[in-house]
Amino acid sequence: MKTIINTPDAPAPIGPYSQAVLSGNTLYTSGQIALHPKTGELITGDITSETKQVMENMKAVLAAAGMTFENVIKASIFVSDMGNFAEINSVYGSYFDESTAPARETVEVANLPKYVNVEISMIAVK
Repeated sequence: MKTIINTPDAPAPIGPYSQAVLSGNTLYTSGQIALHPKTGELITGDITSETKQVMENMKAVLAAAGMTFENVIKASIFVSDMGNFAEINSVYGSYFDESTAPARETVEVANLPKYVNVEISMIAVK
């Protein structure tokens, strides 16, 4: 059985997908970009602010499922420029305890939705 997770505290889906799907005890999130959930404004002034908005969106999705970053077991980070890795990693890392951080991959891609610089998705378990 699957449960669709939806919260107004993260950007609404702009296509045929859900913010997240809970299957049993496992949560699969869609990728989050730096859209402000209330204004719809795209936050792209600098990579630190952009990544922080992505992580805040993800925090809201996790909370809607009754979870936190402590529940995350896997993260996927997609970046448009690996040159931004250090700044992205610094913001991302501030949301986790390094000793219990999830598995992760970071992949440079040619383009991302709305031509953002970073998109992150996660898998979490209760």
